[in-house]
Amino acid sequence: MTTQQLTDQIKKKKSFLCIGLDVDLNKIPKHLLKEEDPIFAFNKSIIDGTHHLCVAYKPNTAFYEAYGLKGWKALSKTILYLNEKHPDIFTIADAKRGDIGNTSTMYAKAFFEDLAFDSVTVAPYMGKDSVEPFLAFENKHTIMLALTSNQGAFDFQTKTIDDKELYKHVLEISKSWKNSENLMYVVGATKAEYFAEIRKIIPNSFLLVPGVGAQGGNLQDVCKYGMNDSVGLLINSSRGIIYASQNEDFAEAAAQKAKELQIQMKTILLK
Repeated sequence: MTTQQLTDQIKKKKSFLCIGLDVDLNKIPKHLLKEEDPIFAFNKSIIDGTHHLCVAYKPNTAFYEAYGLKGWKALSKTILYLNEKHPDIFTIADAKRGDIGNTSTMYAKAFFEDLAFDSVTVAPYMGKDSVEPFLAFENKHTIMLALTSNQGAFDFQTKTIDDKELYKHVLEISKSWKNSENLMYVVGATKAEYFAEIRKIIPNSFLLVPGVGAQGGNLQDVCKYGMNDSVGLLINSSRGIIYASQNEDFAEAAAQKAKELQIQMKTILLK
């Protein structure tokens, strides 16, 4: 999927919502545990209930890898279902891979070719040869960790080097990498005050923004400082949507939470 196609979907749906599919078998409705594949059954119901309200889905691969082969199969079935039923929706493999050379190429093949995701998250701190192999894939996107929403982000990312924070050095250097037009960036919503500075460096790139909702990020602040002329934002919400209910009405409850965010987004877009 191209960024223009993603932008077109945002305009069509009046939404820039990304829903995180972080499936924990201890948190899903108990009746689903009787299913042959409870992870996929949960995802399918969430997707069926919310696909008209969002433009992206983001499975965090750790929540699938933790269950071994059955988890990986459920991930494969989920992305296949999305690509077959909703090919207009942007898909993100939240894998946070970070290695070099052939290893990165193989990671990229796994997510872009075998599973056919539109994008994958990567960690940049081994440098360009850990990211460029992902960028080589046409119409695929590499979402690089820039400034994350966790407390530990202050350990390294905001440390000053030559009168400039490290995350700014990373952003600026990444623009020089081959096929950098395929880059998107992760910026945590809990650091909304940083968005204005980030936009000075990467004014036109899409930003994947976790942390709205359960982590306390504010949608209005993120949009005020982070939105560009093409919107340029994917606001992710996971727990606040998918675990809105543990009863049989869980898909309807998730849809209601997604609708609440979509209405806020529509209001912002129509201003």
